[in-house]
Amino acid sequence: MTRLEPQTGVGLRLDAGQRLTVRDPNGGQVSDFFAVATDDPEEWFSSGRTIDYRGGIYVSTGDRLYSNRSRPMATIVEDTCGRHDILLTPCSQETFDLLYPELEGAAHPSCFANLSRGLAPFGVRPDQISTTFNIFMNVWTDRSGDLNIDPPTSVAGDHITLLAEIDLLVGLTACSAEKSNGGRCKPIDYDVLG
Repeated sequence: MTRLEPQTGVGLRLDAGQRLTVRDPNGGQVSDFFAVATDDPEEWFSSGRTIDYRGGIYVSTGDRLYSNRSRPMATIVEDTCGRHDILLTPCSQETFDLLYPELEGAAHPSCFANLSRGLAPFGVRPDQISTTFNIFMNVWTDRSGDLNIDPPTSVAGDHITLLAEIDLLVGLTACSAEKSNGGRCKPIDYDVLG
């Protein structure tokens, strides 16, 4: 396993047939995942298409992540946590400025910046990074449709494994938003097999 220190990210290639395992070593930590098709940089992960074809807002073992062109990008083949989010965008400096007024103007690490840096060497532009697959993130809606973000339900050692259906460029983070991680940001481990 390779470790992502708290509030960091990485970009990597994932060939069709390879498996990416993301592990929460300490529990209670989110990891943002974003993917772009290697053969077409204008094709990327679409939470909207994934929600449409899943018929729901929660994904787990057996579910596929779809692209903006309706092509399956990855299939979840193992999931010991079972609670993830595909509704929210990666945290950004603007997120902290707008949603955390007490931090306004203060520079803060963000998943968007980490994804942008990680994917830049592959030619992926920041404007291509949209809603992410937020692994281990505990988001739910009440009857009025308001979103709630609770601490992740993942415990130490929980993991998820994604099987790449096509060649992918992947950005992966150890999420930088304290609120999403129960008040403290922690590391994330990952491994690529196959």
